[in-house]
Parts: sequence; C-alpha cells; structure tokens
Amino acid sequence: MVTASVGTKLKKGSTEISELTSIGGLDLSADTIDTTTLDSDGWRTFIQGFKDGGEVSISGYFDPTKHQGLLTDFESGTESAYTIEFPAELGAKWSFNAVVTAYSTSAELEDAIAFEATLKVSGKPSLVIGS
Repeated sequence: MVTASVGTKLKKGSTEISELTSIGGLDLSADTIDTTTLDSDGWRTFIQGFKDGGEVSISGYFDPTKHQGLLTDFESGTESAYTIEFPAELGAKWSFNAVVTAYSTSAELEDAIAFEATLKVSGKPSLVIGS
C-alpha cells in the first residue's frame, strides 16, 4: 500500500514535535564478526554482531518554544522516548529511545528560519503494526 507521508508525526513522550518538514527513517544496521577459517574454501564467513538503531534526522521550521526540549536534551545528554507515528491508514509506528546528538538553526535570505536535529537511537527500536 502506497501512503503519502503527510500526517506523519514525531513525538517525544506524548508531546508532538511540530513544524517538521522531514523525519528521516531509522537506519538499522548490524556489525559482522569474521568467522573465516583455513578450511572455508577461500570464502570469508561471518556471523551477525551487535545491532545499531542508527540515527533519525529531523528538520523543519524553527520554533524556539516548541523545540526547546530537544535543545535541553542535547545540553544534558538525556535519553528520551520517541515515537514516529505514520498516518492512520498505514497503522504503524516506530518506538525508540534516543539522545540528541546534533542541533542547529539557520537563517537564509528569502527563506524561513529552519532547524535540524539528529537523534541517535539507543537500544532496540520497536516497529508496532496495527495499533
């Protein structure tokens, strides 16, 4: 099912982070551990190592009041609970804990004042379908 992204929300706890124009997806990856032996027929072999939830990049229009929690978390290093809620017709959401690792603002001529932030996922994210 193809679904438009309009209506997707990012929440910190139960509070929506508003004025967003982009919410990057989780970037799940896993390390590998080399298990190659001398009798592996010349091919390397691997097993999966530690998993990483990656980062979630967000950007939008700067609102110092509505985005203060992100800056506060960046300054304190606090880990918080976040949810990316996709539109209702899709019926899915990501839930994860993260720390804010980047926060920036920009003001360009003939452009709205913008902000960007990066959330580093901490621990295992959860994709919930149908709730």
